[in-house]
Amino acid sequence: MSSRKVLANAIRALSMDGVQQANSGHPGAPMGMADIAEVLWRDHMNHNPQNPEWADRDRFVLSNGHGSMLIYSLLHLTGYDLSIDDLKNFRQLHSKTPGHPEYGYAPGVETTTGPLGQGITNAVGMAIAERALAAQFNREGHDIVDHNTYAFLGDGCLMEGISHEACSLAGTLGLGKLIAFWDDNGISIDGHVEGWFTDDTPKRFESYGWHVIPAVDGHDADAINAAIEAAKAETGRPTLICTKTIIGFGSPNKAGSHDCHGAPLGADEIKAAREFLGWEHPAFEIPADVYGRWDAKEAGAAKEAAWNEKLAAYEAAHPELAAEFKRRVNGDLPAEWEEKANQIIADLQANPANIASRKASQNALEAFGAMLPEFMGGSADLAPSNLTMWSGSKALTGEDASGNYIHYGVREFGMTAIINGIALHGGFVPYGATFLMFMEYARNAMRMAALMKVQNIQVYTHDSIGLGEDGPTHQPVEQIASLRLTPNMSTWRPCDQVESAVAWKLAIERRDGPSSLIFSRQNLAQQERSAEQVANIAKGGYILKDCIGKPELILIATGSEVELAVEASTELSAQGFNVRVVSIPSTDVFDKQDAAYRESVLPSDVTARVAIEAGIADFWYKYVGFDGRIIGMHTFGESAPAGELFKMFGFTTENVVETAKELLA
Repeated sequence: MSSRKVLANAIRALSMDGVQQANSGHPGAPMGMADIAEVLWRDHMNHNPQNPEWADRDRFVLSNGHGSMLIYSLLHLTGYDLSIDDLKNFRQLHSKTPGHPEYGYAPGVETTTGPLGQGITNAVGMAIAERALAAQFNREGHDIVDHNTYAFLGDGCLMEGISHEACSLAGTLGLGKLIAFWDDNGISIDGHVEGWFTDDTPKRFESYGWHVIPAVDGHDADAINAAIEAAKAETGRPTLICTKTIIGFGSPNKAGSHDCHGAPLGADEIKAAREFLGWEHPAFEIPADVYGRWDAKEAGAAKEAAWNEKLAAYEAAHPELAAEFKRRVNGDLPAEWEEKANQIIADLQANPANIASRKASQNALEAFGAMLPEFMGGSADLAPSNLTMWSGSKALTGEDASGNYIHYGVREFGMTAIINGIALHGGFVPYGATFLMFMEYARNAMRMAALMKVQNIQVYTHDSIGLGEDGPTHQPVEQIASLRLTPNMSTWRPCDQVESAVAWKLAIERRDGPSSLIFSRQNLAQQERSAEQVANIAKGGYILKDCIGKPELILIATGSEVELAVEASTELSAQGFNVRVVSIPSTDVFDKQDAAYRESVLPSDVTARVAIEAGIADFWYKYVGFDGRIIGMHTFGESAPAGELFKMFGFTTENVVETAKELLA
């Protein structure tokens, strides 16, 4: 047996042992792809196990994340801080080795991969970030950004529609440092895939503009190495290496079948596999010489040291660029950010404008963008409606990667997962956009951003039945509530240009999760505020308009309905009622405030409350209680002018006043 096979068999042994110990998992893919992984990680990957955050490391993404024991074995063997006990603890509570790779658990895991297709899409985002950062910072003789992004993917990733969205765009953008390995084993959980997956995958990727290397024996180290060398030599196109493998390679009775895809091999079969592979060592035992040949710590440290020398030379030649590069890869905002951003917000309050909040969003981009060269914007084909381009926007293209704006085309899901990859790579503050209704296509990618705690700013416009004549297919109803209910998602629905700018500022500053910024199509009146009220917007909810003395009624609203609440409060006050208006542009931020502040805004002894929002009504019971009233949506919308729809569904001053008086009575 060749020495390379022995090294690959270490992956196979750890993978089948880990799954067996957990009595749960997927041994087939790790055993089938072990030979590919051995060649890639030992002969080609530039990484430093002692510093998993090295800026110019190669990125590796296991898109077929169910095969997680593959990446855990690789990280352990090459010297990352992932012990044999961590592998023994596979899929157990609080372990560093969960069932699917999760970002932030084990060092060296670049992204969370579970939902198939999102890993390869994250990899596209990482490759975009590498190419853009290189174009913006590299100078003649100084290539300080120069790394590859590698991704493993299976048939399931290719069946998911998101892979089409992402890989099509990757070809258009000419991402030459993206190299993907298709694990062509012909098996999924249901069995042999020819009954439901007969695509000509090489031709599919050729049509995208990829460099395709077909028919590589995934168990032949020389063939694998030659394919990788050819992929690295192709700098103008992403590469798909089609590797034909046997799932569960080494399992004499289950290899090549779905029996080893998603279940432990069993003690008897593991014993037989050890005999078949010539692996004589007990479970979880790796010989010292095998560890020694896998260990990448010394080589990795040397590679990073060589890069540090390059960075020092770059710094000597281009000190200002080097300082900016370090700031951006460290994720720091410019030194003057806080002071200037707060002044922009104060100036907006002092200069009222009755504009759509989507236009206010664009104005915020214009103001903040001048300070943030790290902005990487984009829209899923709706930039003229989303208003996500500003005067400093420059398209990133296959010919020129120095831009800061990506035209994603009609690819909402792909866009959102690509942005996750850009955020994970580092060096950018990424945002994307679509109509709020179409966040439904991208919901899972935003959920993954929340799960990973990475920055992903999404601009969602056309936020209610106010969309009007396009009808219920395009009018969001339940989407805002869905976003608010997603853990670690920060959701903002501002009522005017000032709240819009605050929402943008906090989304830019937030690095531990995604932000959904929800904006209107129609014009909104700017509200009067004191300096204290402007400051309190950042608390997510605040008293916008108050009465003299204790309120007997509180009107709560967001977005376009704040104006309605203010008008109703004026009429109710004229009739002798003590009314407070509370704007809650971000319920999650408001909920995080201390109890004293929340009580000062919504005193518990004022139980007469009316919430007003042109979205699903049920969400608001947490603020008004079951004795309060909610003016909201209980059905889908209709196709008609916005004014007629607001009247039909009760979003009028008259209805708010009548509802409030009925409650008080």
